[in-house]
Amino acid sequence: MEVLKIATAGSVDDGKSTLIGRLLYDTKSMTDDKLEAIERTSKQKGYDYLDFSLATDGLVAEREQGITIDVAHIYFSTPSKSYIIADTPGHVEYTRNMVTGASTSQASIILIDARKGVIEQTHRHFFINNLLRIKDVIVAINKMDLVDFSEETYNTIKADFQELMKKRDYQDQNITFIPVSALKGDNVVNRSGNTPWYNGQTLLEHLEELDQKDIYNTGTPRFPVQYVIRPKTEDFHDFRGFAGKVYGGELNVGDEVVVLPSMTKSRIKDIYFYNKQYKTAPRRSSVTITLEDEVNVSRGDMLVKVGDLPTIDKQLTATVSWMDSASFTPGGKYVLQHGVNKVLAKVDAIEHKIHPDYSGIEENVSSLQMNDIAKVRLRLNKPIFYDKFKEHRTNGSFIIIDSRTNNTAGVGFIE
Repeated sequence: MEVLKIATAGSVDDGKSTLIGRLLYDTKSMTDDKLEAIERTSKQKGYDYLDFSLATDGLVAEREQGITIDVAHIYFSTPSKSYIIADTPGHVEYTRNMVTGASTSQASIILIDARKGVIEQTHRHFFINNLLRIKDVIVAINKMDLVDFSEETYNTIKADFQELMKKRDYQDQNITFIPVSALKGDNVVNRSGNTPWYNGQTLLEHLEELDQKDIYNTGTPRFPVQYVIRPKTEDFHDFRGFAGKVYGGELNVGDEVVVLPSMTKSRIKDIYFYNKQYKTAPRRSSVTITLEDEVNVSRGDMLVKVGDLPTIDKQLTATVSWMDSASFTPGGKYVLQHGVNKVLAKVDAIEHKIHPDYSGIEENVSSLQMNDIAKVRLRLNKPIFYDKFKEHRTNGSFIIIDSRTNNTAGVGFIE
C-alpha cells in the first residue's frame, strides 16, 4: 500500500492538532481508549464538543499550554493509502522542528485561522515548504465556522496567500486552497453544506487522489550502497549483492552503471527483493543488486547510470538550518553525514543569513544561533558525490554532527 507522509504547520490556536484529531476521528482511526479519554477530558473541561487536539498533544507542557512543541508522528490508513502525519510546531523558536518534520514529507498542510488571515508565521511556514521543495501544499483555511463560512473572507485570504506565492523560488509546486472547520468537521473528511460556494475536494479527498508522480521530485537514479551481501552458505557461495534504496528514478536489469568513487563501470545483472527477482527497481524501493563484473564495491559507494554522474567535490555551498545551542562559526569543524558517508567538514564562510519570513537577507554575520537559516560554504577532507537539492532531495541534503557531543547540530541543502 502506498504511504504518504504529510507535514503540518500552523500558528498558535490555528487548530492544527484539532484538524489531525478530526482526520483520525472521521476516518475511524482513533482507538477506543483514546476516544474515551478525549470524551472524558472534554467533559471535565466543560466543553460541549470533543477536544480533538488531545489526540496529538502528547507532552504535558503541550496539553497544559494548548500548543505543539515537539514533532509527533501520527499514523492512520484508508482502504487505498496509509498516512504518516508529522505534527510540527509553528512558533519561530521551533523552526528547527518544522524543518525536521518537513524534510522527509511529500506533501504539506499549512493552516490559516480565517479570523487572522495570512500572518508573519504563515510566511515562515511557506518559506520552509519552499526551501524543502515540498511539491504539494494544501492551504487549509480553518475556523470557517467562526466567520460564518464567509466566501468573501475565504477569497481575501486566498488572494493574500497568492501574493505570498510570488516570492517563492520553487515554481513546480501545487497549491490547493480548502475552507475547513476542523472542530465541526466541514470539508475535512466529509463535504460541508455550509460552503455551497466551494466546489473543490475535501482535505482527505485531495490526499487520496495524490499520485506519486505529482508529489515526488523526479531526478536521476542514485543507489547508495548500504550493505554488501556475501552469504556464508554453499548454495550462494559466489553471490555478491549490494543492498540499498533507489532514490530519484528507477534502475533496470541491463543498465550500464558507474561505481563511485572508483569510476568503475559494469552492468546490472539481477535485481532482488528478498528471494524474488525483478527487471526494474522503482524509485524508493529497497533492493539488492548484482553486477555482471567482479568490481570492488563497498558500503558508502554509489551506483549511478553512465552519463548521469553527480558532482564529485570537496567543497560545496549549501543552505543550512542550524539546530544546536552551540554557535555555528567560520572555522568550526564538524562531521558531515551525506547518505551513509561521514566526512570531516570545516566552515569556510557564512555568506549571509536568510530571514525565513521573506523579509530578505542579513550580511556580515559572524555566527549562527539555534533556528537560524543561512547560506554557507563548507570544505571537506575528502570528496562526496552530490546533486543540487533542488534537483535531487535525497542526494542534495546532509546533516551536520558535532563531533564532541555527537548531536545532530544542523541540516544542509546543497546549492
